[in-house]
Amino acid sequence: MTKIDWYILRKLIGTFIYSLMIFLLISVVIDTTEKIDDFMKHHLSLHEIIVDYYFGFIPHILALLFPLFIFLSVIFFTSKMAYRSEIIAILAAGVSFRRFLRPYWMGAFLFGGILWLANYWVVPNANRIRTTFENKYLHSHDDEKAQYNRTTRIDSFTYVTFGSYDPNYKSGSNFVLSTVNKQNMSFKMKADRITWDSTSKKWRLDYVTMRTMNGLKEQWSNKQDTMLKIALLPKDLVDEKNLQEAMTTPDLRKFIKRESIRGSEGLNTYWVEYYRRTAAAFAVVVLTLIGGIIAAKKVRGGSGLHLALGIVISASYIIFLQFATVFSVKADLDPLLAVWIPNFIFGGLAFYLYRRAPK
Repeated sequence: MTKIDWYILRKLIGTFIYSLMIFLLISVVIDTTEKIDDFMKHHLSLHEIIVDYYFGFIPHILALLFPLFIFLSVIFFTSKMAYRSEIIAILAAGVSFRRFLRPYWMGAFLFGGILWLANYWVVPNANRIRTTFENKYLHSHDDEKAQYNRTTRIDSFTYVTFGSYDPNYKSGSNFVLSTVNKQNMSFKMKADRITWDSTSKKWRLDYVTMRTMNGLKEQWSNKQDTMLKIALLPKDLVDEKNLQEAMTTPDLRKFIKRESIRGSEGLNTYWVEYYRRTAAAFAVVVLTLIGGIIAAKKVRGGSGLHLALGIVISASYIIFLQFATVFSVKADLDPLLAVWIPNFIFGGLAFYLYRRAPK
């Protein structure tokens, strides 16, 4: 690391932090303006608003636009260096263009690593704080609608069906539990009514009939009531919005594995979130290099032309990511491919721009 490397790296870090703080301040002001009526309606103190909401909102909004602000920051300070002929002087001194990009690589991996760690643990915990506050104070508290004829697989062999289920009272009717092994049903339990017992953490069944099948042999029994403990909780029967954003990566991986065993539908949404957390960190590296290569060339339009080009590339990246994500969730495109398509495209663009850049 030479003085020039430290000079460029300090410029990158300083410009990024400065621009991020300005954007963060604007975001908080706009968000507060939109929600001030809700805050006053519930008589929330300043401490409650900051600790219970903005401690979760700020990491969420920072992580959301982290790669794009890195990109724009790189373009801004590099364009200024090019305009003042600093880059021409560096290259004229015998420094190769590849060597000139070294601090950009270092800054890209530094910020990419920070975003990767944040996406895996910090941001999900922050989203849990934010969503809990929003559900409690900002969203309407309409009762959950009753569900009908819902079937769920709770392990490799066991299926449960609710004729109806009311999440408000955590109870249902026409409950059926079946054990199927190699396409043969070995056990079937029916209950007229099922209710969650929060004390024992078990389900209470009323008017139960049970059948056990072993080849041509069959046993039948009934009970007035019984307690049943299975790997199914009331919260598993409630569809929460943006649940994947509030789970750390280990928890998200366990959730996907469990729901895959249950045969749940719509898991592509969770797979997209799982892969996106790594892809976003890699996007920081790609966009940093693109920004450095584009802005290193001195042009007549100066910083304005570079920033305009940067905004166009940023918008293109978001559009590609949105299209790929929608195709994964709605059209069954592979989630891993969906979140990495923008990185592949813009990685190719970075390579092309590097080959065409004046050396």
